[in-house]
Amino acid sequence: MKIEEIIKSTVAMDDAKKVILNIMYTQNVISEKFNEILKPYDLSGEQYNVLRILRGQKGNPANMCVIQERMIAKNSNTTRLIDKLLLKDFVTREVCPDNRRKIEVSITQKGLAVLTELDPKVNEHEQIFAANLNQTELEQLNTLLEKYRKIN
Repeated sequence: MKIEEIIKSTVAMDDAKKVILNIMYTQNVISEKFNEILKPYDLSGEQYNVLRILRGQKGNPANMCVIQERMIAKNSNTTRLIDKLLLKDFVTREVCPDNRRKIEVSITQKGLAVLTELDPKVNEHEQIFAANLNQTELEQLNTLLEKYRKIN
């Protein structure tokens, strides 16, 4: 369905506006479905992102700067996200022995277990959206989105 039909617009729009609206609307559709997956686990998308970042550390802790720079939503309050994950016993937070000003965060076994349970559900979510495109189109969409978001 075209974006004009979805938002019931009767005003002519140029392609630049349609692209922005399409991206924003698509992001909302993807987020809504993704949040449905996370809801039973009492996780937000940002909390899930932090857990994935920490799992990628392969047992090594990450400091707040590392987590923040790898976040998809750069404006997330990383300290607040870590606090919420601490309450769920998904992460630990310790003062770095070499630099007492640095806080190190690690994923716990409980955090790893929830990711292991979520992995097939998240993969299925990704494949449902990808099923509408062939491999060449997926590669082309990735290339176009990367090109589109580059600001000169």
